[in-house]
Amino acid sequence: MSTFIIPRETYHGLGSLEKLKTIEGKKAVIVTGSGSMKKYGFLDTTISLLKEAGLDSAVFEGVEADPSVETVMRGVEFFNREKPDVIIGLGGCSAIDAAKAMWVFYEYPEATFEEIIKPFSVKPLRNKARFVAIPSTSGTGTEATCASIITDTGKGIKYPIVSYEICPDIAIVDGNLAKSMPKNVTADTGMDALSHDVEAFVASLASPYSDAMAIDSIRSIFVNLPRAFADGNNLEARQAMHDASCMGGVAFSNALLGIVHSMAHQIGGMFNIPHGRANAILMPNVIRFNSRDTDKYRLLAQALGKETPEDFAVEIERLRQRVGIEGSFKAYGIDPAAWKEKLDDMVQNAMDDPCTGTNPRKPTLEEIKKIFEACFDGEIVKF
Repeated sequence: MSTFIIPRETYHGLGSLEKLKTIEGKKAVIVTGSGSMKKYGFLDTTISLLKEAGLDSAVFEGVEADPSVETVMRGVEFFNREKPDVIIGLGGCSAIDAAKAMWVFYEYPEATFEEIIKPFSVKPLRNKARFVAIPSTSGTGTEATCASIITDTGKGIKYPIVSYEICPDIAIVDGNLAKSMPKNVTADTGMDALSHDVEAFVASLASPYSDAMAIDSIRSIFVNLPRAFADGNNLEARQAMHDASCMGGVAFSNALLGIVHSMAHQIGGMFNIPHGRANAILMPNVIRFNSRDTDKYRLLAQALGKETPEDFAVEIERLRQRVGIEGSFKAYGIDPAAWKEKLDDMVQNAMDDPCTGTNPRKPTLEEIKKIFEACFDGEIVKF
């Protein structure tokens, strides 16, 4: 038997932020980033809509691009003072991911970070609060996922928290919020969404439900990411990418992921490369590696009018180039000496990452190392 988990309610389309007027509760804490939601007026709009619904609001600002354990714990202290019964993650994936982790510790003060990073170890939530996710970036789909990524800055590792409990109760997918993304963020987040679809489609827990979400999202991304990248004010493309990101989130939250993410988690933790950009560099070579053990990439190639897994890998490389993403980690600017120094640790940590367990081909340490090396130099893997 399999399970398919999605938010209880998903409101999508331009203007869907207005649905906040229907939220029930007494006090909301809004968790947001370092300024874009305030700069473009979306924070004030959120507060006003909640006020119409009869909710008071408090704001926790300043979540960094890769939310840290320290930020999460500061947020928990804020929650404990404000005592919300509604938690709202507003902004990029970092704000929503941080809010999810804060939610866990708010409901279970005695829990430890070491405990909750074990897959599916979070105890039942919603004893104190419900969760609303409102994304401003079109990438992680975290508004529809059972996952949160938190960084241990001391160790240089990104930890995925995975639990059905942290799937939001309500997702609001309004493409108007995505207008605030600059070109590089549009590219990085768009390729992140694509990587979720591609990995979910071939993951060992994939199902007809997750496949349907993933393949339709992939078709949309190949059409709409270049359009949103070329013109950030194209609201039709922005909404299409927002929807595709959410669909990708649903797909991977249920099917899980693979070694693109296992490896990208390490590179992001060590070298602060944007997660979606790391995924974009890794994805073609991981497809080549995995295609030895799965034929499902052929279906993805056919969805784009192509034929073979190699055709599909090449199409991703072409899309990557169209949106200004480098073809290697060396071209991105990572120092070769620093890369060599960290490589063995990244390899071992990638092997131990939970995402490796659902990769369609079981890698060895040596194979992961070869993929890392090929992607650093911009070469094609041949094994």
